Amino acid sequence: MTPDLTPLLRDFGPEDLAPLMAKAGIERTIVVQAAETDFLLEIAARSDFVAGVVGWLDMTSPDFARRLEHYMNQPKWVGLRPMLQEHDPTLITSDAFRAALSEVARRSVPVDILTFPRHLPALLQVLPDVPGLRGVVDHMSKPDMTTGEFGQWGQDITRIAAHPNLSCKISGVVTEAGADWTAERIRPFLSHVARAFGPNRLIFGTDWPVCTLAATHSEVTELACALLSDLYTSEDLTKIFETNAAEFYRLPAP
Repeated sequence: MTPDLTPLLRDFGPEDLAPLMAKAGIERTIVVQAAETDFLLEIAARSDFVAGVVGWLDMTSPDFARRLEHYMNQPKWVGLRPMLQEHDPTLITSDAFRAALSEVARRSVPVDILTFPRHLPALLQVLPDVPGLRGVVDHMSKPDMTTGEFGQWGQDITRIAAHPNLSCKISGVVTEAGADWTAERIRPFLSHVARAFGPNRLIFGTDWPVCTLAATHSEVTELACALLSDLYTSEDLTKIFETNAAEFYRLPAP
């Protein structure tokens, strides 16, 4: 972790998150991807409000299929997220990654897609080969909102949305909008994603604790509520803040 992430260099546990969720009126959450997947599963086992864990696996490893099988059999394991943002986009089009993605699609495993905009063209190359892939693009693929321009991201995210099994997470927006972020700076980017995916394929995420680099848990949830309320009905908001995630990750009823 780089020096700019120093505020995150401590343990964040369920005892920290529980009061924040209660304040926001959130009853259940998915914890998403740290390399310590087993540690997260232990937390989920003892925390009723943790409904599931999205874990990490090396999708280019020769034993990927075996490890995937192992975690699919673990209680509360609901999907995986490779750290694509840390790699060159050519990884996505490599034979090893394509084979792993095909296995994920064959097993209908939900996959969180963590990318920067520069990765989207490579992703668009492989998607036609895995039409059954059930994926969600995290953090709207992290567009640089400080410029006010969509750039290539705007076109690529629209093309991604043309794949009906893909969704998008409204998350991580404050950390991509600059230290002096404002709702009005974020609004056009969120609205673009909303038009592309529609209310049935949007999922809210707090990105806590990473969001604390730019905003509190409360500020993030209130921002999303305010911006999305300008676009959608209360029924649609229930989908975005609750049922879409429950269906995507195939959570049991609470």
